[in-house]
Parts: sequence; structure tokens; C-alpha cells
Amino acid sequence: MALLSMQEILDRSHESGKPFWEIVLEDDMEERQVTRETSMAKMLSVWQAMKDASDSYTGRRRSVSGLVGGEGMKMRQYNMRHDSLSGGYIGDVIAEALSMGESNACMCRIVAAPTAGACGVLPAVLLPLNKYEEVSQHQILEALYVASGIGAVIAYKGSIAGAAGGCQAEIGTASAMAAGALVALRGGSGEQICHAVAMNIANLMGLVCDPIAGLVEVPCVKRNVIGAMNAVSCADMALAGCESQVPVDEVIDAMDEVGRRMPVEFRETALGGLAATPTGRAVKAKMEELRLKNT
Repeated sequence: MALLSMQEILDRSHESGKPFWEIVLEDDMEERQVTRETSMAKMLSVWQAMKDASDSYTGRRRSVSGLVGGEGMKMRQYNMRHDSLSGGYIGDVIAEALSMGESNACMCRIVAAPTAGACGVLPAVLLPLNKYEEVSQHQILEALYVASGIGAVIAYKGSIAGAAGGCQAEIGTASAMAAGALVALRGGSGEQICHAVAMNIANLMGLVCDPIAGLVEVPCVKRNVIGAMNAVSCADMALAGCESQVPVDEVIDAMDEVGRRMPVEFRETALGGLAATPTGRAVKAKMEELRLKNT
């Protein structure tokens, strides 16, 4: 991906009269030297993998640590049996984010978007929407190109790795990708996509990466939920005409600076935050005992 900024995508879109998603598609074709058909076939395979991961989730599997498993099914059942506070689409977003995050922790096949630890955010907002509204497969692919363009720009300008920039870089990027995808699906402009991304990143800026025992499980799985919910709210704000007072590329730069200044204890080292609580340390000790027993 050779796109260097969100503004570049906007400029190219205005100059060519082509939508945001098509600028990203053409860049992928040029970067990988593939045809339009090949690029779209690859994106379709990504979408199919997301659907397969959702369809294959049963809630019966548990991670090796025992920390993760079954809560996605609890949420699905709660949505069906109770008058949940969120309800409808939002309730399904929560359930899907949990299910996909658990699938990653249980070593199932998922789509890293942009990372495995943040794999639940993008499918969580797209899969339920595909159920509640008449969305064509081509529209979904367009939204995925928008998401991939956003992720690529953030990766170029900053980081998408928790080890480099904290959880703001992982869940934050996934959330921004999802927000942009939703705006695109609702017919929003390129500018509205950018505002959604900017507000999104600003909301999660400073989020630390503190996995208990170094496992991408707690609090990672449930943070996929907050990333998905943040995406929905920012997409709606952008579509309503709300704007970020700080341009999106400046917001991305600010996130990168925050990530670089973040103490190492809060960058996926399991030395700070929830990982350093008494419970977190106890889980780590237990996992170490199991490791030694099995060697």
C-alpha cells in the first residue's frame, strides 16, 4: 500500500471523481501488480473468512489458559431471551465482537484486521448489518477497501501493533477501520469517513496494552467490544454532520506520538495495568506452573 495519508486518498478521489474505496482498490492493484478482478477476489475471500469464523463459533471452546471462552454465546443467548438494553443491531455487534475475539484466543481461523488481537471489531459491525439491512456483497467489498485503506495509512504514519503503540494502536486502528467502513456503507462522503476516523482515534487515544500473563485474552477480547461500539457511534456522528476539529492525519500523528511516549510497561509487556494486578500476577504464575509441568 503506497497511500501515505488520508488526505492523499481524498485528493485523489476529488481529482479523479472516484470514490474513496476505488482509490484504495487501484492502489492495491498497482502495489501488488494484480488485476481488478484478482484484487476483488482476494477481498471477497477475506469477507468469506469473516463469515465462516462467525458461523463456526459455538461457544464450547476454551483457550488453553481457561480465561476465555463461551461469553460470545452467552451474549447471543441473552439477546434472544431478554429485552437487552442494547438490543437489535447493537446487541449483535457486542456478541459478534466477543465471539470473534474468543475464536482468536482459542486458535480458530480469523481475519487479522488489522491484528489478531483486534480481529473482532470489523466483522462485529459488518456481519450484523448484513443481517439487518439489505446490503449487497459488492457494497461490503467496497466497505472493506475503505477499511483497508484506513488501516494502511495508520500503519504507515504510526503503528497498528500493541507492542509499539499500546492498545490504541490495535483496537484503535480496528475501530477506525470499522467506523470508516460503516460510513461508506451508508453512503457517506470521503470527508465524513475521515471525520469518523479522527473522532474514533481521539476517543481511544492513550489506551494501554496490558494483557494478563502476556496472553491476547484478558482484557483484549472485551476491548474488541468497546472498539466496535466506538466505531458505530463515530460513524453515526460523522453521518449526522459532526466533525473532528483536528484533521484526521494530525490525529493519527498524535496517536503515534502518544504510543512512542507510552511507558514500556503499557505496551504488551504484561508488566503494567491489569497484568500487574494481584489477580493478573496470580494468573501469570499459574500459567508458568502449567508450562513447567508440561515441559
